[in-house]
Amino acid sequence: MLELVALGTDTATATAVGARLGGTVYVNHPAESDSRPFSAVVRVPTDEIEAVASVADVGLYVAYARPVKVLAGPAPADRVIAAFGMVGHPDLTHRESDDHWRDVHGPLALRMHAAMCDYTQLSVVAVLSGLPLDGIALCAFASREDLSTKFFNDDEAKAAIQADVASFADLRRSIRRVVVTEA
Repeated sequence: MLELVALGTDTATATAVGARLGGTVYVNHPAESDSRPFSAVVRVPTDEIEAVASVADVGLYVAYARPVKVLAGPAPADRVIAAFGMVGHPDLTHRESDDHWRDVHGPLALRMHAAMCDYTQLSVVAVLSGLPLDGIALCAFASREDLSTKFFNDDEAKAAIQADVASFADLRRSIRRVVVTEA
């Protein structure tokens, strides 16, 4: 499904706009630094671009939501989401980078992040404003502790993921992990 996705820094306004439009909002986890590149993500299947743009001081995107792993059952109370903004590798086209992310990295991530309880790739179809991202990964874990201690299965998994990400993403321009919770 196509949706508007906003990255912003005003969590209160993002929460209000997301609620009014029936969207999903993620806000900076309380244990995280306020110096992150964004502190709110709003996902809304809507045509109200102006409303979503009002909270997109970091970026506004049209994205295709690709669920790679869907949470089974209710969300754990302490669930956290690691959000990564991805800029495609400079030697690849957007399509080549996105195809690799979907077809190679998605299945690899499911094997290398066994504790991940939910994984959605937001494939950017159009950048309306802000940072030139090709995608946003939303990797959910049952708790902040699981994210910290069980992000990778082991050192081999970490090496495999890092090598794969370097093959389809520009590591210097991509946004490092921002930990959020659903508002």
